[in-house]
Amino acid sequence: MEPASPQDDVKKRQQKEKSKKPVPPAAPRPARALFCLTLQNPLRKACISIVEWKPFEIIILLTIFANCVALAIYLPMPEDDTNVANSSLEKIEYAFLIFFAIEAMLKIIAYGFLFHTDAYLRNGWNVLDFSIVSLGLITMTLEQVNAKQGGTSGGKGGFDVKALRAFRVLRPLRLVSGVPSLQVVLNSIIKAMVPLLHIALLVLFMIIIYAIVGQELFKGKMHKTCYYFGTDVIATVASEKPAPCTSSGHGRHCTINGTECRSGWPGPNNGITHFDNFGFAMLTVYQCITMEGWTEVLYWVNDAIGNEWPWIYFVSLILLGSFFVLNLVLGVLSGEFTKEREKAKSRGTFQKLREKQQLEEDLKGYMDWITHAEVMDSDRARGEGMMPSDEGGSETESLYEIEGMNKWILYFRQWRRWNRMFRRKCRDVVKSKFFYWLVILLVALNTLSIASEHHFQPEWLTQVQDNANRVLLALFVAEMLLKMYALGLRQYFMSLFNRFDCFVVCAGILETILVELGTLSPLGISVLRCIRLLRIFKITRYWTSLSNLVASLLNSVRSIASLLLLLFLFIIVFALLGMQLFGGKFDFEDMEVRRSTFDNFPQALISVFQILTGEDWNSIMYDGIMAYGGPSFPGMLVCIYFIILFVCGNYILLNVFLAIAVDNLAEAESLTLAQKAKAEERKRRKMSRAYPEKSEDEKQMLAKKLEQKAKGEGIPTTAKLKVDEFESNVNEIKDPYPSADFPGDDEEDEPEIPLSPRPRPLAELQLKEKAVPMPEASSFFIFSPTNKFRMLCHRIVNATWFTNFILLFILLSSISLAAEDPIRAESFRNQILKYFDIGFTSVFTVEIVLKMTAYGAFLHKGSFCRNSFNILDLLVVAVSLTSMGIESSTISVVKILRVLRVLRPLRAINRAKGLKHVVQCVFVAIKTIGNIVVVTTLLQFMFACIGVQLFKGKFYRCTDPSKMTEKECRGYFINYVDGDPTQIELQERVWLHSNFHFNNVFSAMMSLFTVSTFEGWPELLYMAIDTNAEDRGPIYNYRVEIAMFFIIYIILIAFFMMNIFVGFVIVTFQEQGESEYKNCELDKNQRQCVQYALKARPLRRYIPKNPYQYQIWYVVTSSYFEYLMFFLILLSAGAPGTVLLKWLPPQPSPQHYNQSAEMNYVSDILNVAFTILFTLEMILKLMAFKAKGYFGDPWNVFDFLIVIGSIIDVILSEIDTVLASSGGLYCLGGGCDSV
Repeated sequence: MEPASPQDDVKKRQQKEKSKKPVPPAAPRPARALFCLTLQNPLRKACISIVEWKPFEIIILLTIFANCVALAIYLPMPEDDTNVANSSLEKIEYAFLIFFAIEAMLKIIAYGFLFHTDAYLRNGWNVLDFSIVSLGLITMTLEQVNAKQGGTSGGKGGFDVKALRAFRVLRPLRLVSGVPSLQVVLNSIIKAMVPLLHIALLVLFMIIIYAIVGQELFKGKMHKTCYYFGTDVIATVASEKPAPCTSSGHGRHCTINGTECRSGWPGPNNGITHFDNFGFAMLTVYQCITMEGWTEVLYWVNDAIGNEWPWIYFVSLILLGSFFVLNLVLGVLSGEFTKEREKAKSRGTFQKLREKQQLEEDLKGYMDWITHAEVMDSDRARGEGMMPSDEGGSETESLYEIEGMNKWILYFRQWRRWNRMFRRKCRDVVKSKFFYWLVILLVALNTLSIASEHHFQPEWLTQVQDNANRVLLALFVAEMLLKMYALGLRQYFMSLFNRFDCFVVCAGILETILVELGTLSPLGISVLRCIRLLRIFKITRYWTSLSNLVASLLNSVRSIASLLLLLFLFIIVFALLGMQLFGGKFDFEDMEVRRSTFDNFPQALISVFQILTGEDWNSIMYDGIMAYGGPSFPGMLVCIYFIILFVCGNYILLNVFLAIAVDNLAEAESLTLAQKAKAEERKRRKMSRAYPEKSEDEKQMLAKKLEQKAKGEGIPTTAKLKVDEFESNVNEIKDPYPSADFPGDDEEDEPEIPLSPRPRPLAELQLKEKAVPMPEASSFFIFSPTNKFRMLCHRIVNATWFTNFILLFILLSSISLAAEDPIRAESFRNQILKYFDIGFTSVFTVEIVLKMTAYGAFLHKGSFCRNSFNILDLLVVAVSLTSMGIESSTISVVKILRVLRVLRPLRAINRAKGLKHVVQCVFVAIKTIGNIVVVTTLLQFMFACIGVQLFKGKFYRCTDPSKMTEKECRGYFINYVDGDPTQIELQERVWLHSNFHFNNVFSAMMSLFTVSTFEGWPELLYMAIDTNAEDRGPIYNYRVEIAMFFIIYIILIAFFMMNIFVGFVIVTFQEQGESEYKNCELDKNQRQCVQYALKARPLRRYIPKNPYQYQIWYVVTSSYFEYLMFFLILLSAGAPGTVLLKWLPPQPSPQHYNQSAEMNYVSDILNVAFTILFTLEMILKLMAFKAKGYFGDPWNVFDFLIVIGSIIDVILSEIDTVLASSGGLYCLGGGCDSV
């Protein structure tokens, strides 16, 4: 009896487990629904059976998809016009609404409405569905009422509630919420909402402060422009747009004859961009924070009031708002994503543990089966050995009879033996380094063949490319078949690289067949042809660190795919909303063709995606505001749509890309370090076996030599993220005169980090830098180490005052270089600075002479010129001395090299732990960022080749749009300026070529690089959409589908790969921060807890002994008093003309432009009232804490200054002096008190 196979045992065991597994109990349902329907009610039973029927959910999702399609194919028209298709879609919308209302009713009957634990409205998705259905029913009712009264459902400039139906596309999230990777993304975003709300408040606080400052500084300044005398015609030059001007000062003046600068102009962007009131000021500040169009606002302000100081306002706004506060969003999202991934990983670890236990049971079954089979086999062998010999003779005779009957069996056995041997040889060949480099050579030739394609290429090159393509395809097919034969199909397809290679080869075969048959469009051929470029990634097979990076990126496909699905749904929702709000409404009288519109679904998708990238999003917002009547009440509400879209899309969803990148980089680096540790362990074991008699030190030295030899032979080694690898660079900064041969020897002089619960940071261990010892060799062959003059020089150059003195002169020399007049070289200022330059150069020359005397020049170790920073100093001083000796102005430009002296403060790095970590991160990131550069460059090159296939020779146009070819683009044509028939111009036809094009690979890479920066990419996109054929002009919206090329490129390169660079720096900084605690047994949280406990100090609380003072102290420190002050803040914020919080206690909001006399009177009264109230608060606190206690708190000092400034403001306002505005501005500093 033969033993049962292990598969049978496993199946039986699984069947037993399934039979034993209990059926999960159904979810408890409330006893009553809607107060009357019990579980035994037939109606409720039917509803429960329907909503829990699996096809019911599928039907709902299909209906949702159909509803989204119906909304997408709806074509909005100007003036709320309609056609037959739109009318039919509106009727179909009623059917969808009734269907979803029935779904909601069925679920309410089945689960109850609200008051039960699992009721209908206790689920977030059901709340969304119920809200949408309710709004739809209300909208339908109102439309029917309007129809009966003879009205319309909407009018121009009005909002349509039907736009909210687009939110129904969020329902498919119920399906994908079961995907674990999407759960990580969703949970990380949802759980980050609380800290994101704190950041949002901080951003809002900054916007409020800068809006108030801008309102005080620039109020009413943006409404003057140049007019012709006695007319209302704005004077502009050629196609320039109007800009602000000023009649006096250093702003823009009217230079056209017969013009004057006067008010009456609405302002830039049709009166949307200005600081006249608080609302517009906040919108303008927010636009500047997004860094889109902020330079235009700066230049407009410069035109209005001059360029002396407005740059301080805008530069500080960008530094604080854009570079600092908004990047906090990334930190929050990255932290939450990492937490969610750790939770998911822990859940996966538990699942793997259970799988391991199951595997061990299966393995035990296999081993039992194998043991049983071996016993049976040995019994059979013993039984055959005891057989009589005549029985064996009969078997031999029968074998000869069979061979005589069929000799082909021997040939077949020989062929199988030869086949096994030949496959073994082939396996050795395909796994050899020679075969690998041969394939890489073929890949390089294939890449070169594709990259050589360009516009206007000769015919012979085309023939060579076609022949090379066929030959290389045949070689790659041969490679694939050889691997399949050598490894076997099962082993071949087990490798991801082999499956990937098979796909590329099959795509190449398909492309060749379709090209020969001519049955495929040029776009499809281009895509298939460029699939061959994916072979470039075969170089990652033996490049370990790069392979780990690519593997981590591939492993993140789930998270990225989930994020892309979420992003796609987000874009669909806002595109449909945009179609409902702005479809057909971007039709203005200026005759300007606007490409970023919401007139159809594809164009709306492109416009929403453009807003997500942040490029020129403000222009689309301006068009949306003007579509609803301009900068007035209904129109300005439109900006809410664009702000929500930009905040949720750009700041939250797109930052998740960077969070995923950071997480994957950390995983890739940990994988690389783990592999390196394993390699080192294997090398150590090998050394132990090879040299058992050698000591450990000798083995380590031998291992280092082997490693250096391996590096010298060009064997790829893994990259590692450790500080030890770059200690030489750091030590050079810390120690300008190393006295040891090895750069790591300096570490021995530093105190070790104790293995205690509280390891001391490096910044505390290196508070005082030791003097660099004097080298033993003589200096300049005459000064011995014991020479008194040399010892004096050594003491001077190591003195703290000398270092500070030199740093001061470095700063002064840098300022003098910046103060030079580059235009008038012989000006009086430059003559004065020349004498200062001589003094600076003399001081630096004396410094170098002293250091050379103390340490020697360059012949011995530890001498001055053995350090790169000292060589830099010597070079700068030499250039300065040379420029002093040469009077020619052409040589004076080399003096700019002196600014390199500002690098010398880097010696202070070792005194500041944070700065030291930053510099270490820079060195580590620069040296080990090569893998990311390689992957990004390969992807960039691939997209460039695809772009050449798609767009070569197609970015030409004639200045006369009616002419399509260069031959037709001759002579002159009549042009109507701004579409006005009365303004006629005669222009020459010119055949133009775009500055950015795809005629060759290098130009394509440059064009795509500009796209990856998001700067001006929509213009290039619409030029690509209009491309027609080679050497022909554009046709409007000829190939809208080509936008997918740019969208995929931006998502892959700009959203993800470019963020990898930032993520790499973040990961490096995190690892550098943990490197000094690598020998500590406590983790990060435990260390922080211990340090917090050790650094905690008791809070000093002042309690007065005087009973009257104690009563006042008790009042001002009570929570009721704080609530009262908070109420006064809200009151001041809600009062007429005030939009201030507590941080500006004494003054309501600055008066807006053209404010009425009544509003001025009310504002003045409120100003005085709040000044008195907060002055009273200050007096009470002074009485409670006394002067010493009150002024001991910095915030109280700040409050005191604010109140004093506010009192001065009130006084100056009452006497109507010019300085009143400056007094009001003084109060704005109180904004920081809210923190």
